[in-house]
Amino acid sequence: MSGYEVEHSIVKDQRPQQPPRRPDLSTFFSTLDLVDTSGTRQPQNEHALPLPRDVSAAYRNLANAFEMMRGGNGSGQEDNHNELLEQLVGSLMQNAEHPPTEVAGVSDEFLEQLERVPKNSLKADQSCPICSNPFLEDPHPLVVRLACHKDHLFDLECIQPWLKLNPTCPLDRQVLVKKKAPPPPPDEEDGEYDDMYA
Repeated sequence: MSGYEVEHSIVKDQRPQQPPRRPDLSTFFSTLDLVDTSGTRQPQNEHALPLPRDVSAAYRNLANAFEMMRGGNGSGQEDNHNELLEQLVGSLMQNAEHPPTEVAGVSDEFLEQLERVPKNSLKADQSCPICSNPFLEDPHPLVVRLACHKDHLFDLECIQPWLKLNPTCPLDRQVLVKKKAPPPPPDEEDGEYDDMYA
């Protein structure tokens, strides 16, 4: 039985090159729902912490997705892409092996406020550092700029999962948002006592 290319007289080199697809992140986002306590997703019990196994699973799922994006044809851009993904996967796997007690990612509100880059200001040679797909190959690109540097542009679909786990830029590791310190516990000595007992 012959293959599709033989039956349709297609030489492999004549097939149009499709940009690599992003992996399905539905498992990651369902796991993230169990551990995300940012923004409006605060747990009902303010002292509740996510289970370490769920935190570990969120990091591992994203590491597996980024690992699927790796690969390439040996060009310089692909080497840089693979190097970045290797660093990101290593960082994610380290957090999966030793999960933090709390996920330090950004809130949904922060993601909604990221600067959107209009399509007409993008150049043909610009691509997402994570997935390496050129921005302009997408008919409706959703590209965001991180505040740390004017040239740090990403597909929102690629940067969102990273930022939900890490509040840092993947390129220069600058912290993009500082978590607010919890308010100090109320001081019991400040209250008024009437020294009378019933």
